[in-house]
Amino acid sequence: MWDPATYLDHASLRARPFHDLLARVAARAPRRVVDLGCGPGTLTGILARRWPDAVVEAIDSAPEMVAAARARGIDARAGDVSEWRPGSDTDVVVCNAVLQWVPRHDRLLEDWMAALPSGAWLAVQVPANFDAPSHRIVRELAAEPRWAEDLAGVLRGEDAVHGPEGYATLLADAGCEVDAWSTTYLQRLDGPDPVLDWITGTALRPVRAVLDDARWESFRAELAPRLREAYPQRPDGTTWFPFRRVFVVARQV
Repeated sequence: MWDPATYLDHASLRARPFHDLLARVAARAPRRVVDLGCGPGTLTGILARRWPDAVVEAIDSAPEMVAAARARGIDARAGDVSEWRPGSDTDVVVCNAVLQWVPRHDRLLEDWMAALPSGAWLAVQVPANFDAPSHRIVRELAAEPRWAEDLAGVLRGEDAVHGPEGYATLLADAGCEVDAWSTTYLQRLDGPDPVLDWITGTALRPVRAVLDDARWESFRAELAPRLREAYPQRPDGTTWFPFRRVFVVARQV
């Protein structure tokens, strides 16, 4: 399950890549705009305000996120991103921080682009920090004997996403105009265990899903000092957390 409140603990930092992604989409008057993986709907409203004449379609696989989005007035519905296909009037598809959860999403991107009408836009952003200490330390702990049986195959590896060139090549080969890039955001986090708090809302979800309450708290207790060592606190009580993300914007020609 997703916890919308935990996810929104760092709402402004999580929103920044969405704005940077959307800035490269030059659609003028789309008929339908789709937010795939809309989460709690906090960013979906931006799409409606930018394109007020478009039908905005919001989809998320987590019922608790759909409920949170609807509570904000977003007409969201539950759906599996891997099963979604664009309609003939879909002119913009935004998929922000979603495809890292979808294994083998290359084929999915190809299928979407093949189905989109001429001139349509696809905008994708994925976190690309699976080789960072924040994720590597989690995998190392999960592989230790105390946790290995419960957590075998639960966590994603460094191959969960491509780099910019990988996505650019995939979509250029599909006949699209492509703009791809990566950005490392140097995030300044507060609190005694800020990196642990950050990944609790995202990367640690699969761990939480398979552990009972007691073992979950034990896992976090073992993880916390390792993350504090990897990401030391500054004298002012804040912590630098570099976070790399990959972006790709493609236009169907």
